[in-house]
Amino acid sequence: MKIAITGGTGFVGRHLSEYLLSLGHDPILIARGRDRRHAPIASLIHADLSDPGLLAEAIRGSDAIAHCAGINREIGLQTYQRVHIEGTRNIIEAARLAGVPRILLLSFLRARPDCGSPYHESKFQAEELVRQSGLDYTILKASMIYGRGDHMLDHLSHMLFTLPLFATVGFREQPIRPVAIDDVSGIITTALTTGRLSRQTVFVLGPEILLLSEAVKRVAATINRRVWILPTPVVFHRILAAVCERTMVIPLVARAQVQMLAEGFLEAAPSAAAPPEDLRPQIRFTPSQIRQGLPEPGPFTRSDLRLSACPHGW
Repeated sequence: MKIAITGGTGFVGRHLSEYLLSLGHDPILIARGRDRRHAPIASLIHADLSDPGLLAEAIRGSDAIAHCAGINREIGLQTYQRVHIEGTRNIIEAARLAGVPRILLLSFLRARPDCGSPYHESKFQAEELVRQSGLDYTILKASMIYGRGDHMLDHLSHMLFTLPLFATVGFREQPIRPVAIDDVSGIITTALTTGRLSRQTVFVLGPEILLLSEAVKRVAATINRRVWILPTPVVFHRILAAVCERTMVIPLVARAQVQMLAEGFLEAAPSAAAPPEDLRPQIRFTPSQIRQGLPEPGPFTRSDLRLSACPHGW
């Protein structure tokens, strides 16, 4: 099958395209720019999400769309309104123009209205647009996704090589259920190629319940680094996130991520359906899985600073 992937050069888009190719499918990557760290492995079409007509030409002939484009902080014209809401509206219109019958939206586990977070609220508005689109749809409300090239393992590893100190998000940490990118890619592929999960909103959680500090200790042990855990209030991370968003290409932590971690990743909000038993994530956060997802060892460098860079993969 021919599957169009928005955000095709981003973390999820790259892994999904590899997964589809391994099964003999034909992924078409649609991205505003290119992540210079990774060469695309499938057909790449340079297009943003602002023009439904151009998007329709890009996806014409596709059997389905995996809408994975998103941002976790706003930079310039790349706002939540423009990327999450208007971008979703435009890809839906493009699907209609091109006659593509099926769309899957990758959303966030706790995306919901009226919660005070523009990220969460814009993701939920995107969900509503998809539910009301008239297309055959699936919405995946995913937990923290990890794997090679992610934000989680990448930044935790570099942090531990830079300063072996982890500050908890709140004096009382909330639980997380990290989910492996291979599990997510498998669910997306099954939904788009078999028609399962049609017209459903489904949550995607990893099989283990951890505290983030426990996950950090596992990463530290895997790379043979000692780490000290420092309990800190949530407000500390809100300040840190504001600084990181201004100064780093991919922030160590973004304000939207602070709210995610302060709430925890234990259940969907609003409530959503559980995936069928055979589609539920099974991959645990083990040393071997961590090792597969780690970047080259080393601390943060000047290249991590946002001097004139743009976010990757949107």
